[in-house]
Amino acid sequence: QVQLVESGGGLVQAGGSLRLSCATSGRTFSSSAMAWFRQAPGKEREFVAAISRTGISIDYGDSVKGRFTISRDNAKGTVYLQMNSLKPEDTAVYYCAGRSAFRGVGVTAQWYQYWGQGTQVTVSS
Repeated sequence: QVQLVESGGGLVQAGGSLRLSCATSGRTFSSSAMAWFRQAPGKEREFVAAISRTGISIDYGDSVKGRFTISRDNAKGTVYLQMNSLKPEDTAVYYCAGRSAFRGVGVTAQWYQYWGQGTQVTVSS
């Protein structure tokens, strides 16, 4: 059973930065595509970013392109989300997700097999 644990959320002013981390347990991390999603109150879960098992394929949601960067460290079994130029509309619970995949990434929540519990990010204006 793969477990994902997110950390790094918090309260930040608009224009600020945060770095989220997602630590994994189990031996499947290096063979898994990983992603970040977010969900604001009353809204559907939204794709933020994804990275393939090798890091070669990366994709971002349109609302975060140019501001967020996803990366991974397979030796540490951790995926990161660097968030810069944060806006109040980035406020949400951020979830880490993963799926065993030889290549490529998915951009829908249904594609992913396992999920973390989420970490709250609040951006004040």
